[in-house]
Amino acid sequence: MEEKHVNLLLFSGEYDKALAALIIANGAREMGMSVTMFFAFWGLMLLRDPYKMNLESKNAYEKMLSVMTPKGAADLPLSNLNMAGIGKYMLLEMMEDNQTPQLVDFLNGARKKGVKFLACKLSLEVMGITAEELLPEVEIVDVKAYLADASSADIQLFI
Repeated sequence: MEEKHVNLLLFSGEYDKALAALIIANGAREMGMSVTMFFAFWGLMLLRDPYKMNLESKNAYEKMLSVMTPKGAADLPLSNLNMAGIGKYMLLEMMEDNQTPQLVDFLNGARKKGVKFLACKLSLEVMGITAEELLPEVEIVDVKAYLADASSADIQLFI
C-alpha cells in the first residue's frame, strides 16, 4: 500500500493556527503518512530559532521587522482574543490545566517524527530572514518546489 502524503501551507504567524497545523502534522505522521509543511510570510515566524537572530547584515526595514516580530514559536500571538498577551496567557494556563503540550512541544515532535519543513525563498528574502536564523531542518525552496509537493499530496491544507 502506498504511503499517503499530507501537504500543509502555513501562512499564518499566530499561535493557535500554528498549533492546529502542527497537531495535524504530528497526527498524520503517527498514522504513517508523510508530511511536508511549507511556510510563507508570517508562517516563517514558527521556523525562527530564537537564539539565532542576526541584525548585522540587515537593512533598516529588515532590522525593524526582525525586532518587532515573534522570535520563534513560543512568541507567536493568538489570532483572536490575544488582548495584549492576556488571552494567550489564559490559553496556555488552560492547556497546562488539561495537560496539553504547548506549541514548542508539537514543533519538536514534528521535527523528531520527520516532518519535512520547507521555507519560501521569496518570503524569506522579502522579510529579511536568513537561512542561519532558521531551525536546522528547514529547507529553502521556491514556489515550484512547493507546488510539485502539493500536487502530489493526498491532503492539502492552507492555514
